[in-house]
Amino acid sequence: MPPDSVVPRPLSERPRPQSLAEVFWTFNGLAMQGFGGVLAVVQRGIVEQKGWLTPEEFVEEWAVAQVLPGPNVINLALMLGDRYFGLRGAATAVAGMLALPTLLIIVLALVYAQYAGHPQVAGALRGMGAVAAGLIAATGIKLLPTLRRHPLGLRTAAVFVALVFCAVAILRWPLIAVLVLFGGVACVWTWRRIAP
Repeated sequence: MPPDSVVPRPLSERPRPQSLAEVFWTFNGLAMQGFGGVLAVVQRGIVEQKGWLTPEEFVEEWAVAQVLPGPNVINLALMLGDRYFGLRGAATAVAGMLALPTLLIIVLALVYAQYAGHPQVAGALRGMGAVAAGLIAATGIKLLPTLRRHPLGLRTAAVFVALVFCAVAILRWPLIAVLVLFGGVACVWTWRRIAP
């Protein structure tokens, strides 16, 4: 067996949330840490700390969450809550993602309305944008090893990454066009590779 291959543990032996309260407080904690973007925080919390998903499962679930309409992290919370506790789990995970963060946003909006004209506030917000970009880039780099085990292989997956980057960052294609074109081609190609 190659050294980099990983034998996944059976589902019955893997960590999972023990209660709806754990789902609520986990997603609440992730949401409260996710200033400027939750992807990095959710990946670390769900995969590295809790172990509820493997890195490969996280990439698959996140891909589905991005294609669905609505905020990606809410879609992911819905899927994870449903996976473990059905409809009650989905509702609980979304409530955890939204309850306290919504109250915090209301308070911050009121404070921002009072101090928006101050240069220090504008500078702080620009600094947070740089931090958010760094978190997203770091998460992308952490998830790159999952491409080694992708059915298309590392090289083909890397070509897709480069093409999507060029389409979005350089050519400025609309996101829906990139998802339909590259996502469609990758899905069909992967399906043909794994079909018996």
